Amino acid sequence: MPNTPDSGRSRSRSRSRERIGKLLREGGDVFTVADAARILGLGNEDAAKTLARWCKQGWLGRVKRGIYIPIPVESISKDRALEDAWILIPDLFGLSYVGGWSAAEHWDLTEQIFRSICVFTTRPVAKRQQVIHNIPFVVKHVPTDHLFGLKVVWKKEVKLSVSDPTRTIVDMLSNLRAGGGISHIVDCFKNYTKSPQFKPPQLIEYAERLGNAAVFKRLGFLAERLLSPDHFLVMACKERLSKGNAQLDTALRGNKLITRWRLFVPAMLSFEMEPTA
Repeated sequence: MPNTPDSGRSRSRSRSRERIGKLLREGGDVFTVADAARILGLGNEDAAKTLARWCKQGWLGRVKRGIYIPIPVESISKDRALEDAWILIPDLFGLSYVGGWSAAEHWDLTEQIFRSICVFTTRPVAKRQQVIHNIPFVVKHVPTDHLFGLKVVWKKEVKLSVSDPTRTIVDMLSNLRAGGGISHIVDCFKNYTKSPQFKPPQLIEYAERLGNAAVFKRLGFLAERLLSPDHFLVMACKERLSKGNAQLDTALRGNKLITRWRLFVPAMLSFEMEPTA
């Protein structure tokens, strides 16, 4: 059969489908230009042009510059939210971990569901709130030496880190916005103290390593009311109180100073402070 323009185009389409199939099979749920270059045997520039073309054709979705995901045939929109958005985190934020309210959800410390994903990253953060591929992230920078108290989890063959239950509580007491506010943090702390993951000495160890003196004031204040005045946590926090006063809730500035904790507390608290037991 003689070669014709139509037969040439057919072979080209067939080769393209084979290459797309190879990329989708070997690239996983998230892949970069470098991944595509390796899989397809192309230079980075050619791989980038190829991915851009396939994005226009609807085979791929561009999450961020240089980062792509496959688009299922049945998908109505290229801008759909991923079934499990955590798989994007290593490529988007590098050396990082899921923390705050997102980790609290993961460890069943809360019944609340947050749409945003809370991420702590060692990369510089220009924008704290980011929306990538229709997925909202709240991002906070942390130094490399603060990467402790983490657990490895796997999502669709993607390896990432999440703060363990103790580190989650300490992070939320240090950064109240990452905890969804003091009322939510109190609920998480209550659930934490009732769980097998409750480790008071580890709470103190993590708080010391984090180096935020306000954590001991907030932790001691809550432990005194939710556990007992003579609990180990209360005694350990009193021994570590720093000079100066802190706010229990930085969003709702307190007007009542609890002198023994050097902590300003709002007169009208939005949560009940009765003991857990």
